[in-house]
Order: sequence, then structure tokens, then C-alpha cells
Amino acid sequence: MFSQLPTDVNEFKTWDWARLEPYYKDLEARAINDDNVIDWLTDWSRIGDIISETYSRLSVATTVDTTDEAANQAYINYIEHVIPPAQAAGQVLKEKLLASGIEPPNYNIELRDMRTEAELFRDENLPLQTEEGKLGTEFDKIIGAQTVILDGEEKTLPALKPIYLDTDRSKREQAWRLASDRQLVDREALNDLWGKFLKIRTQMAANADMADFRAYRWRDFKRYDYTPEDCMTFHRAIEEVAVPAAQRIYERRRQRLGLATLRPWDLDVDPEGREPLKPFTDAAHMEAVTAQMFHKVDPQLGNYFEIMRQEQLLDLPNRKGKAPGGYCTGFSVIKRPFIFMNAVGIHDDVQTLLHEGGHAFHVFEAANLPAYRTQHAPIEFCEVASMSMELLAAPYLTQDQGGFYADPAEAARARVEHLEGVILFWPYMAVVDSFQHWVYTHQEEAADPANCDRVWGEQWDRFMKGIDYSGLEDSKVTGWHRKLHIFQIPFYYVEYGLAQLGAVQVWRNSLQNQAKAVADYRSALALGGTEPLPKLFAAAGAKFGFDAGIVRECVDLAERTINELDPA
Repeated sequence: MFSQLPTDVNEFKTWDWARLEPYYKDLEARAINDDNVIDWLTDWSRIGDIISETYSRLSVATTVDTTDEAANQAYINYIEHVIPPAQAAGQVLKEKLLASGIEPPNYNIELRDMRTEAELFRDENLPLQTEEGKLGTEFDKIIGAQTVILDGEEKTLPALKPIYLDTDRSKREQAWRLASDRQLVDREALNDLWGKFLKIRTQMAANADMADFRAYRWRDFKRYDYTPEDCMTFHRAIEEVAVPAAQRIYERRRQRLGLATLRPWDLDVDPEGREPLKPFTDAAHMEAVTAQMFHKVDPQLGNYFEIMRQEQLLDLPNRKGKAPGGYCTGFSVIKRPFIFMNAVGIHDDVQTLLHEGGHAFHVFEAANLPAYRTQHAPIEFCEVASMSMELLAAPYLTQDQGGFYADPAEAARARVEHLEGVILFWPYMAVVDSFQHWVYTHQEEAADPANCDRVWGEQWDRFMKGIDYSGLEDSKVTGWHRKLHIFQIPFYYVEYGLAQLGAVQVWRNSLQNQAKAVADYRSALALGGTEPLPKLFAAAGAKFGFDAGIVRECVDLAERTINELDPA
């Protein structure tokens, strides 16, 4: 019956569970042995890919237009009526394979993950996961509806980003305060939503016989290669190495701006008083030039991006009603990525597209694996793919290399801003991660948003030294409201910090031998999820670690390069 599956992926959007269930029943009824297990796994992967791609497409539709009620309803119907029975049916197949004792060759990683999933699965968690997904769309609606009136014009909050680059400090402050005031309007709504998220997650952990949601999520994310204690080690290493480096960056900025203290609206403007970088005129321009840069990094990577352009797998410009942020998702049936972002005309948009491009290349490279192998790498390594691309593409920012800037000084300025951002990110990541460790090991306290405000403020003061929030305490302590991962993807953030260490090491290798570094990078992406996390890092030429030594190595390289590009 699997040979009769439709080839048009759009047809699957109309399939309800009744159309999909017979395929699972067929797999459940088949006898499996060493000779036919690969065919059985391949068929299972095919039907799983159909459900995965349909989910991704319906989810994308809710983000490209948060006001599209039909798209929102289609997504909700799918997560209510298809995803739960599919997960239950998949659990039956996992148990069937595990009970058979059959171990397909080179399938140990997949079997390890399958055992974890089977142990964690609970039928009573399926409706909770559905409800959690629905709450995620509510968060997008709240954030997507946030607009302000500036100079008589309605603007989304992402559309204010260019103003934060304005050399007129009063304009920056006005825009920042408008945004902050608008965000605080939704304080109670987000607090209410938070309570619902936390209640669901606490119950999911209890249903799975886990001590708390942190323990549950560790298993759910299949974090075999590091522990919560390792994260604490990472936090301390950041506090020891990255926080002082960040303070040096902030102090240099303060001095150059000639200010008594740095305020939140002083963090993005050029400290030399130069006008904001304007690398492109519109999203189409950004897309075309970025394509040239990808070709410079590696011709095959450039070809991958051209496929995305030709097949309309990019949604780049900001517009009203669009969900916040940026992402890359994969369409499992057609083996293609899709990039979503909110470009408003600043250099940060270029970095976002380079970043999401790295994710997209991961999808392309891993698509060459057999269908039954795990193509999705651990999240920590997925972010190595994206963050490495930001650094690997940096030498090609000048127009003579296919990039955006006619003036090499502007390209150098963009690179300095990026490398400063690399260093500044680690302390912020530590705020987010340490906050979540507290939340999910103190769930009763965290049910009170006032306690969340307090702990977020404490962690902010611990790691984010050098920014003056006096008189802006409400904005500071509610910063957790503005980190979508905390609401929608709990515990997904330390991955960025770990991956940034890997990415800097890939970049370090490229400084010695660009061709080999890119070749190693691509080879590692092509492994998908078929190797453990430390081996994926090693394949890319990086060490997987948390200690102050590796953080110092990466921070030192970034600081040296900043000083070379901007010696003043």
C-alpha cells in the first residue's frame, strides 16, 4: 500500500487520521526480521515524513500571517486530531521493534533514541502537548499584535530596529520607550499565559514519573552528553571569562559615545557616530547578494540556496501580522528547508539570513542519508551549522567578494559588530538558561510571575554587567516575556551557547585552511543525527566542552580579531 502514497505534498494537508491510520496498522501487522527490517523502517519513515511535513507547513502558515484564522484553525485541527494518534501509533511501532530484539546495522543511535522515547511516552501527555501547542500560537498572537504609533505611523516592534541605530539619542530613547511601554501593556496577558504553560509542563513531568520538568525535558531532548551540572559549569565559565570581556566591550562603547552610563537604547548605535549600515534596499536585494556570498563560501552551498530561491522557500520581509523572529524548518517529504524572518533593512538581517542559511544547508546535506536513518541532528549541533555559517561567510561581505559593502571599512565595522555580539551573547544566554533551571526546579515558586521577575532580575544583574536600567526596572525584570523560547520551546537555549563555541572553532580552522574547514563542516552536516554529539563536533573540527578554558580560547580569538579590525 505504501507504493500508492501520493507524490503531491499538498494533498496530505487534506488527510485526516482515518486516511493515515491504515499505514500504521499495516506496519503494526507486518512480521519483521533481519531481512526485511530496513524496508519496514523505510516505510515507517515515509509516513512519518508525511505527518512531519504537513505539520511544518501548517505551522508555517500560522506564522506568515498570525491574523489568518483559517490557517490557525487548520493547524489546531492537525495538532488536536492527527498528531496525538500518530504519536500513539508510533509508540506501538517503537515497542514492536524494541521487543523484536532486531538491531539493524549502524542503527545504534536510532535505537538509543527510540528506547528513550518509548520510556518517556505517556498517553495522558498527548492532550497536554496539544494544548501546549495551542498556547504557543496564543503567544505569537500577543507578540505579533504589538505595534506603536511613531510620527503618526503604525509600526511593528521589529520595524523599530533601524531607529535603535539612529545617531540621534533622543529618537532612540523615544522608540525604545514606546516599545517597552507597549510590551508592558501585555504584562498580565503574558503572565496568565505563563501560568497555563507551567501547569501543563508540571503535569507532563509528573505523568512521566519525572522529578520535575527539567528532568523530563533532559530526556525529551535526548541530552545524553551533558548534565544540568555541566550547564552550571558553563554558567560559571561565562561569568569568569565572557562577562569581563562583555564589560570591556560596553566600556569601550560608553567611552566612545561620551556617556556617563550606557542605557538600553545605546547598545546598537554606532559608537563612532556613523550612520547605520544599510546593506540592502529591500528583501529581494538582500536575498540576491546573500546568494553570491554563499557561492563564495562553497559553490554547492550556493547551489542549495538557489534552489530555495527558485522554489519560493523564503519569506524574508517584515510586515504587520507576521510572527516575530526568524527560523528555518524542514519539509521532510520533499527534503527541502524553508526560511522565515523579519527583515527591516539593517545588517542584523544579513546575519539572520546567513544563520538560517546554515540551518538550510544542514537539511540539504542530511537529505542524502537513507530514509530510515536519523536526519535530524541534536539541536546543539544544528546551531553549529547556523552559527558557523555567519562566521564562514564574513570574509565575503565586501562587494569585490560578492557581498554588500563597497567600502571595506563598512564590512569591517559589520564584522566587529558581529564578533562583539558573539561575546555579548554568552552572558545573555546564561541569563536565559539559568532562569529556566530555576523555573523548572522551583515550579511552585515560578507559578507566581512576581518570583519570575525577581529571579530574572537577579540573573540579569549577575551576567549583564555594564547596562544602566535605573528607572526601567519593570522592563528589565520582565525580559523573560520577550524570549519566545521560554514560552514556546522550554530549555532550548543553552544549545546556542554551546554551539557558538563550536562555531568559533570551525571559524578558527577556516583561518588556517578555509577549504578544509568548509569541507569538514559539510561532512559533519551530512551525518545528520547518526553520531553522538561529541563526534558531530569532532567531525566539524571542534571540541565539545563547557569549561573556562574552551570559553577563553573562543573569547580571546574574537577579541583579537575585533582589535585587528578596529584598532582605535
